[in-house]
Amino acid sequence: VKFVADTGPEKVHRRSLYTFHKRTAPPPQMSTFDGPSRESSCVRRERTNTPLQALLLLNDPQYVEAARALAQRAIRLEDLSIAERVDYLYRLCTARHASEAAITELVQLYKDQLVNYQQNQSAALALTKQGEQATQQNGQPSELAAWTIVTNLLLNLDKVVNKN
Repeated sequence: VKFVADTGPEKVHRRSLYTFHKRTAPPPQMSTFDGPSRESSCVRRERTNTPLQALLLLNDPQYVEAARALAQRAIRLEDLSIAERVDYLYRLCTARHASEAAITELVQLYKDQLVNYQQNQSAALALTKQGEQATQQNGQPSELAAWTIVTNLLLNLDKVVNKN
């Protein structure tokens, strides 16, 4: 038995709370993140950190799509500087302001990725077209791709993934 993902806008972005579970084919994300077997109750789940979890968070179309949606929010803030946008995104993800060092690193990441995607437009288009949601893009795909990389990194911070 193989897990088959739903398609369609009303089914794709459903919370995992409403996921239909089959014992023989659990949703892959739940298995990767050590989801309980549902054969007995689970009060507290163990905290694990494996390479498979990191790969899923960085590359799964659903997570890339979430990062792209967050990147589109950053692009719409045209009146803010790049550093202010980075701080805004950091605050959205972690509920705290970024340090100056973090802002500097993230701004540099954005600039590096922007240059990279301006030189490689096909890679920018491939990244911005990933997932089910249609891309609402007014500007350059390279800008959206660069912001997507930054927001993907932010969404993969330990502060965001794990609740202490």
